[in-house]
Amino acid sequence: MSEEQTLGLRERKKRDTRRALSDAALQLAFERGLERVTREDIAARAGVSVRTFTNYFTGKFDALAYRQTERIRRSVACLRARPADEPLWTAVSAALLEPLEADGAAETTPTPAQLAEIRTLLTVPELHFAIAKEAAEDWAEVIAARTGTDPHRDLYPRLVAGVIAAVGEATMVAYAHADPPVPITTVLRSALSDIAAGLPDPPR
Repeated sequence: MSEEQTLGLRERKKRDTRRALSDAALQLAFERGLERVTREDIAARAGVSVRTFTNYFTGKFDALAYRQTERIRRSVACLRARPADEPLWTAVSAALLEPLEADGAAETTPTPAQLAEIRTLLTVPELHFAIAKEAAEDWAEVIAARTGTDPHRDLYPRLVAGVIAAVGEATMVAYAHADPPVPITTVLRSALSDIAAGLPDPPR
């Protein structure tokens, strides 16, 4: 095996460990409630040591946020790869949906109990901070590249990046309060459709 292949395998193992820890944190939050979850619990559920946990995350909030921030990074990469002549919001919509669909979110309907815990998670400032700090600059840069604008001097790429962030936040709130529960991709598609249509007035 070449050095490049070895490095690639090592990075995949690191990614898989991060995902396993993040998934374990969410599973435990659903089962016990976030306040009763510790890093020791998360490490044990993922089958690693507490030392391994601390090598990847500073605490349970970082672990919980990881899956979302990782999907954001994958969405940015997807947008970079979309055809240059594709309408912007068509490309953005595909980029936001692709990681969720690849992870099976389109086929996953949460239980009412899980939604109740998600509503609790949405009130945790540490989670909002961990997610909000991710990829804002990357979104602005990739949008600027697609639209021929400057990410520092022009408003447009940062306005679009801000709209994307707002879509994500609004989608999470609507998803957490959906009755009956629906897959998150259903809510996200609806939000993106409204944005692409110019955010028309809602039906009365």
